[in-house]
Amino acid sequence: MASSEYREGSLEAPTRHPINWKAPEFYNEALLLTELERVFDICHGCRRCVSLCNAFPTLFDLVDESETMEVDGVDKKDYGKVVDHCYLCDLCYLTKCPYVPPHEWNVDFPHLMLQAKAIKYKNGESKLRDRILTSTDIVGSLAGIPVVSGVVNAINRNKAARSLLDKTLGVHPDAIVPEYHSDTLRKRTGKYKPATIVPEACERTRGKVALFATCYCNRNAPDIGEDLVHLLEHNGIEVRLVEKERCCGMPKMELGDLDAVEHAKEFNIPPLAGMVDEGWDLIAPIPSCVLMFKQELPLMFPEDEQVKKVQQAFFDPFEYLMLRHKAGKLRTDFKNSLGTVSYHVPCHQRVQKIGLKTREMLELVPDTYINVIERCSGHDGTYAVKSEYHDISVKICRPVVNKVKQAQVDHYISDCPMAGDQIESGLQDGSHAESPFTLLCHAYGLK
Repeated sequence: MASSEYREGSLEAPTRHPINWKAPEFYNEALLLTELERVFDICHGCRRCVSLCNAFPTLFDLVDESETMEVDGVDKKDYGKVVDHCYLCDLCYLTKCPYVPPHEWNVDFPHLMLQAKAIKYKNGESKLRDRILTSTDIVGSLAGIPVVSGVVNAINRNKAARSLLDKTLGVHPDAIVPEYHSDTLRKRTGKYKPATIVPEACERTRGKVALFATCYCNRNAPDIGEDLVHLLEHNGIEVRLVEKERCCGMPKMELGDLDAVEHAKEFNIPPLAGMVDEGWDLIAPIPSCVLMFKQELPLMFPEDEQVKKVQQAFFDPFEYLMLRHKAGKLRTDFKNSLGTVSYHVPCHQRVQKIGLKTREMLELVPDTYINVIERCSGHDGTYAVKSEYHDISVKICRPVVNKVKQAQVDHYISDCPMAGDQIESGLQDGSHAESPFTLLCHAYGLK
């Protein structure tokens, strides 16, 4: 069993190795099982990550209930139970594990889980439900058709229909599923007027933003996307949507369908890189999509120069706004205070290593107090809606819900709207999660 003694390199900053996903050995099941046993043994000897998600409690239960009470007593057929609970949040790698590279033990739990998911997908073992849920472009384009969107939304609110969906597809009847809008964010772009203030460049930003709308903000939450546009334009930042886009690829990555991730990359990267060449900075309103372009695609395609170009030009929205503030380019003439706000920080924003920029922005508003919650909501886009995992996701989110309850706040928000829905569902008090974009528009007096 791995000891927890200090080894040279364990106190250095984590470094990430590229994902060699096209190499034949990446799909070698025997090599995978050997590495899973090695890493699981190290995790069993440490157990620091037990509170992060259900992957680690599942592993430790398997070990503790085995005959030897060690990893060698766990049936390798059960390794998949651990893999299925990992949704690649990356927190174990960046916030907990002392054995990540450059440590000689070279533990990269998320990328090992990704390899296992990729092999599972390649072997045709992924459920139809999971393939449908991660096909956001296809589902969104169909569900977003006028009239069809109303029917889909009505079905999703109907208890009998949700019960049938649970039995046939495995979508939990109590899980919040997003609404679909035929009046998408991309359709609404014609309503936007050019910025009345000429954009000014500063050290890292150029004052011109190309917005990657994302599947979610385009078809499920266009109001959030509009609020972000108003927020940027109010600060003299010219905004336009990327000419064309598909899903960023994160849902397919979490499924293990890496070929689909590559297809999405081949569609998205050329227009994004072209906009960078034309002088535009890049932003997306959903943290997972930002992370995809800032971290995951560069790790999957380390030799692709266009991917690198996009990576260097991509910003989290509040990272961008606070850079503008640092350069003296941000308006601080707020009209309304926000009172006390509980702010949930999504995992995929925390691992971007940019700090709590949303909090910093909100704290610029007078008479506004921010309670920060840095715990996982357990949603992950699809994990919380699956019948077999919904109750576990609710349990993961319970500490977040309890913190919001105890704070007795005026507003509660998350940078991830799906995490906000998960918290709202847990509160069950008639309140509603809000977007930080919407809240700041109110502070500026824009709505």
